[in-house]
Amino acid sequence: MADINVKWTGGLQFLAADEAGHIVVTDRDGQGFKPPNLLLVSLVTCAGIDVVRILEKKRKKITGIEVQVSKQNAPEPPWCIEKIEIEWLIKGPNMTEKAASDAVHLSEEKYCSVYASLVSEIVSTIRVVNEDEEPARSKAGGAG
Repeated sequence: MADINVKWTGGLQFLAADEAGHIVVTDRDGQGFKPPNLLLVSLVTCAGIDVVRILEKKRKKITGIEVQVSKQNAPEPPWCIEKIEIEWLIKGPNMTEKAASDAVHLSEEKYCSVYASLVSEIVSTIRVVNEDEEPARSKAGGAG
């Protein structure tokens, strides 16, 4: 079974659902997340989970985390993201710059699966259903 199921709903909109039934809407025309922005959300929230866990293990009290993400796209198709800038604001009464910085770097370099996946191999399999053609019928064969 697939981890994610994605269905086209018309226009440029897609609905994505995970195995637990959580739904995300993507759309290039503003009716949902733009797919490249959703990639950035995945990157930062994955790292954010690690940052929270790491800081809690260091016994740092966290009262808030806010992350600002900017991207720079290539000027030509496919307009890939050439640069991602992430600014972390990590709040807590005993928070130090070193503890916060160490946690973010440890997440990026060791734990964040999305960060590591940005350089992974992607394999696509394509199936086509041509609804204009009649299905092929098998012929019963016999010895003769």
